[in-house]
Amino acid sequence: MAKVEHILTLSCPDRPGIVHAVTGVLASLELNILDLQQFSDPVSDKFFMRVHFGYTELDDASSLKQPFEELSAKFSFDYYDIRPAARKTRVLIMVSKIGHCLNDLLFRIKEGKLNVEVPIIVSNHPDFAQLAANYGIEFRHLPVTKDTKAQQEQQILDIVAEFNIELIVLARYMQVLTPRLCSEMSGRIINIHHSFLPSFKGAKPYHQAYERGVKTIGATAHFVTADLDEGPIIEQRVARVDHAMSPKELVEEGSNIESQVLAAAVKWTTEGRVFLNKTKTVVFA
Repeated sequence: MAKVEHILTLSCPDRPGIVHAVTGVLASLELNILDLQQFSDPVSDKFFMRVHFGYTELDDASSLKQPFEELSAKFSFDYYDIRPAARKTRVLIMVSKIGHCLNDLLFRIKEGKLNVEVPIIVSNHPDFAQLAANYGIEFRHLPVTKDTKAQQEQQILDIVAEFNIELIVLARYMQVLTPRLCSEMSGRIINIHHSFLPSFKGAKPYHQAYERGVKTIGATAHFVTADLDEGPIIEQRVARVDHAMSPKELVEEGSNIESQVLAAAVKWTTEGRVFLNKTKTVVFA
């Protein structure tokens, strides 16, 4: 039987003996540990662990259910998950009228650089229906106004249920989500936004940055919470710019960074490398 690799992720209150216990279970079943990462946070007093391991004869993780239920009870696991490393995460991508992040994600998925499956794309504008069709992905146009936001977000939740969506990715979706949607999909929505020093809010942030003569631009990928743009940060990247760059060039450079940061956040999250730690994240990149 072909070798099947799995990913184990867990978090729990920190205490001695966790690594020994977990690796002991795997060793007792003659499972090969391919990679192991761990972190003990002295502030939150939490322990985080990711183990990449391989089966030699079994093709599922059923033999681990009982021993890990026992470990969960003993060490008070907040959660644990065991899944085949090759299993694709089902992702809903949402976008408005700026398409560079969407296009970048779809290309990476096609090239096998992201282990995800996108059954549907949702937008509050019809602009990218043809792009979705080019990739053979269903597209739904869900227009929204201030008065229809609750109904539109109910449609989104219905889509999540219909397509068994595990993760929502906001690829420049220019709408503020309501607390209800943030709560029901807590820890399962990733957003990308520009981040500057100083931060420029409102319309045309790159033009504002140009007017102030900034020297560094960047982007941030984070989990979405009800507090706008204040969710736990997954990844941030920056680029140096200078006085000779036009607003158009700043936009182009910023778009590149946004695409890279969002792709990294999606990759790490779907590979089980990102853990929520109160208002922060632990990322085993």
